[in-house]
Amino acid sequence: MSFAPTLVVSAAGLLLPTSIYPRNASPVMQSSPIWGDTPSNFADYKGDALWLSKPEPSSEVMVHGGSLRTWSYRSPVIEQVQVVISTEGRPLDADIELWHGPNNIPCKMRVYVENGQTRPFSAVIETPRGPNTIAIRNIGQMEFPIAANVIANQVDVPSADCLASSNTIQGGAIRTYPFDPSVDSVQVLLKTDGRPLNARIELLQGPNNNKQVVELYTEDGCDRPFFCVLETPGSGNVVRIVNTAPVEFPMTACVVPHSISQDNSGGCVLGGDVGW
Repeated sequence: MSFAPTLVVSAAGLLLPTSIYPRNASPVMQSSPIWGDTPSNFADYKGDALWLSKPEPSSEVMVHGGSLRTWSYRSPVIEQVQVVISTEGRPLDADIELWHGPNNIPCKMRVYVENGQTRPFSAVIETPRGPNTIAIRNIGQMEFPIAANVIANQVDVPSADCLASSNTIQGGAIRTYPFDPSVDSVQVLLKTDGRPLNARIELLQGPNNNKQVVELYTEDGCDRPFFCVLETPGSGNVVRIVNTAPVEFPMTACVVPHSISQDNSGGCVLGGDVGW
């Protein structure tokens, strides 16, 4: 089938040739929703994040030794994020920072875990007034990668028992919380009355045997309280909270069991050079 060129008359009376090919439908630009855009209908909101703003993370991100990974949230609706870091049984040594604007780090922490598989690190970071960025840097060696995941839609919250039980720790003071072997995990909530928060959280299993250490700084302990869940497998677990700030900066600590094992059989704990 052949097509012959045709002529049409323009408004000025000129003869203009048309295309020798059949005219197709006009192209239509297709666009996909951009993550972080606010939907027109406010009913699309669900919880602390947008229901359609960003899919739930399905996999963890591997962060090798000396590497840095960031998670940015531009939507001001996201006011809390949960950071989960683990390893394949190797030590965990990482820096976690909250970036809020240029050269502004309102919250940062240094995390060390002896075994990231037995005791993965899980903490909730307050992110009010976006945009905010979570930066995780693996300060360990190349042989010690970590798996990091940041969740914004569903985060852990303190229980009613945790909010009801609070102790004031003055600047420079130390408070210890021993737990029964049946306790599998512990909730830790630290806050202030609006003053800066400087603290060190230690999980000990035996005399001066640190299994997990968190060095924390928050510029406002009321606007940005710190909440985490510490895994406490085995027996002889003690949580030690140290207020590293001066005496003018007290803080409030809430430490209660999070999950309790139903197995009451216990176990034999061996120490020293014992052989059978």
